[in-house]
Amino acid sequence: MEVLGMPSLEVDGAGQVALPLLPVQARQLIACAEPAPYGRGETTIIDQDVRRTWQIGPDRVRIGGRRWAETLATIVARAAEGLGVSEPVDAEFYKLLVYDEGSFFVGHRDTEKAPGMFATLLIVLPSRFAGGTLIIRHRGREIQLDLHSDDPAEAAFTAFYADCVHEVLPITQGYRLTLVYNLLRRGKGRPPRAPSYVSEQARLTTLLQGWRAAKQAADEDDLPEKLIYLLEHAYTPAELGFDALKGADAARAGVLSAAAREAQCDLHLALLTIEESGIAEYSERYERSRRGRWVDDAEAFEAGEVDDRSVILSDWQRPDGAAVVLGPIPVERDELAPPDAGEDLAPDEEHFHEATGNEGASFERTYRRAALVLWPSARIFAVLNQAGLAVTLPYLDDLVGRWEAVGAEQETPLWCAAHELTGRMVAQWPKQSWYPRESEGPSEVTRLLTLLTRLRDTAMIERGLRDIVATGHHEKGDNDAIIGGLACLPAERLSALLEQIIAGTAATAFAACADLLARVTTFRQQHPELRLVDAARPILAKLPGDPAHGVKPEPWQDQARMRPGVVVDLLSGLAAIDATLAERAADHILARPQHYAPDSILIPALRRLTTLTTSPSQAIERLRAACLAHLRARTAEPLAPPPDWRRASKLSCRCSRCADLARFLDNTESRTWIFKAAEADRAHLQGTIKQARCDVDTTTDKRGRPYGLMCVKNQASYDRRAKQREQDLADLMLLER
Repeated sequence: MEVLGMPSLEVDGAGQVALPLLPVQARQLIACAEPAPYGRGETTIIDQDVRRTWQIGPDRVRIGGRRWAETLATIVARAAEGLGVSEPVDAEFYKLLVYDEGSFFVGHRDTEKAPGMFATLLIVLPSRFAGGTLIIRHRGREIQLDLHSDDPAEAAFTAFYADCVHEVLPITQGYRLTLVYNLLRRGKGRPPRAPSYVSEQARLTTLLQGWRAAKQAADEDDLPEKLIYLLEHAYTPAELGFDALKGADAARAGVLSAAAREAQCDLHLALLTIEESGIAEYSERYERSRRGRWVDDAEAFEAGEVDDRSVILSDWQRPDGAAVVLGPIPVERDELAPPDAGEDLAPDEEHFHEATGNEGASFERTYRRAALVLWPSARIFAVLNQAGLAVTLPYLDDLVGRWEAVGAEQETPLWCAAHELTGRMVAQWPKQSWYPRESEGPSEVTRLLTLLTRLRDTAMIERGLRDIVATGHHEKGDNDAIIGGLACLPAERLSALLEQIIAGTAATAFAACADLLARVTTFRQQHPELRLVDAARPILAKLPGDPAHGVKPEPWQDQARMRPGVVVDLLSGLAAIDATLAERAADHILARPQHYAPDSILIPALRRLTTLTTSPSQAIERLRAACLAHLRARTAEPLAPPPDWRRASKLSCRCSRCADLARFLDNTESRTWIFKAAEADRAHLQGTIKQARCDVDTTTDKRGRPYGLMCVKNQASYDRRAKQREQDLADLMLLER
């Protein structure tokens, strides 16, 4: 249905007709009209049980308006295109129809009323009405058109082949005014009919069946996973849908839809987006402009070599209009049909960026086209896997949700589908890099294991833990899901899987492994026979600070990984599993104070361990004794505020500026010093003060030239020691209990 402007209309017996149609004029038109007949073979019959409407012949109707001829030509051209007719078409005015409340017309075919007639064109003039849906049927297909416009000042049109069965449902309110035209071919020969495409559909079905069989026979082959056919017309995402396809696009979709059903293939409508970027070059016109007139920026560049290109399918639609749980899916090079389909596309957007700094001129452009997408129904998961976890995880979530909604019985089709999809996801799970990582949040592993736990798929849970988690895909935030998955497995498999996980990930995710080990000790309540010693041993081999474990980060990196909470998890977990292993961990920690600093790691860890247990292990007691010795030694040192203004003057720089600073710091009587110098020298001095943590506050004195750096001594070192003493005394009181 298309919207168009209004013509002017004059009818004998009723005069000039105002549009939108007024009820009083509608009644005048009905008064001078006659009941509309219908044809039965060679006979014309009036029967209001079959057709109830009113007609006025073309000899009594005059249609005008300055631009009506132009508007009608546009309508006819659009109708011919939509019906797949490329040759010239004429529109012959046939009659004016008036529908009042209760008017209808049962299913029928139009007779060919003139040589060359092949279709009927209906133009619904501006009028207020409700109901009157037009239903068109052909070869088992049916569409329904609502010819009502939300704006009563607008008109609408539709056209259909004369041999199509069509029906008008009753008008439920108001009046509808319709112009009826016969569409005629100018050429000779048999008029076009609604195409059946029977032979094309049969041939396409055979080809698709062969493709499906080949993919089913060999999972890995050279045949594409899906086929993509670009459509001719442009569609926005908002109007993309099978029922909105135009002309030849609609015909092709109809043939493909029928063939796909017979060949057991899935058909979707999607929006194909191509994004390209690369190097831009200055155009010849730009080069000429430097000797004369300047050109616009858009004309100054030409797209050069493409450096990056992505092709994505999105905005998925099904033929039946049902919701589609599909995200963006990439397109492979061999999946377009024909392979050169996208070579002559014009970009929808193109932007150029001038050269800046070390970056040359560049361009970005985007192409968007609607496309029909086919794949064998049994290969849906292979297609989804092309897109990765961003598509497969939501799809698996939807499968599990639907399975739960219908009773959650195992080995049902939905359960088996989820199982098959998970197998493909695990097999192609993205690989992680080797370097240490300690993310706190959950990864995609959590989402997968949570869904598998809901599905109660123990085989896939074990496979996911073995092939994904144990190969390096383990974050601390995943431990809830890992624990949930392990709880679904028999006790005899737990120890082996835990050993695999910790051995495979402790070097790169030590904190996650320590947390996991501490938490699985609770499994002994349900499985007293469970042995965790074998699972605990690998974590000792990967303790940070030991160069023998293979991954050798800098000491500061190990300190970042070995936080107080990690020590808590490690020692509480090992102590619950095996006291000897906990002692070995304590030996390792106490021997490496550069990696396990007492103030930043051990003492905070012991604060937590002291509150967690009333009977600490021997390993924890040894750490406690070491921390108590450290605290007692520091609290025994004298603490008093500085007696004068002398401050520590140990500086790493020996330049003349820093020598002046050292003399100022060593002076017992001077509290303030102004260093007048250029900005670079002042900045250097400020850097030295910051690096050496001098007890000096600095501000810039902008009086006179050059500016001065005002240095004022403070007692920050004493304040830090006093604050530390207060914390030390509190820690002593806590740890000595």
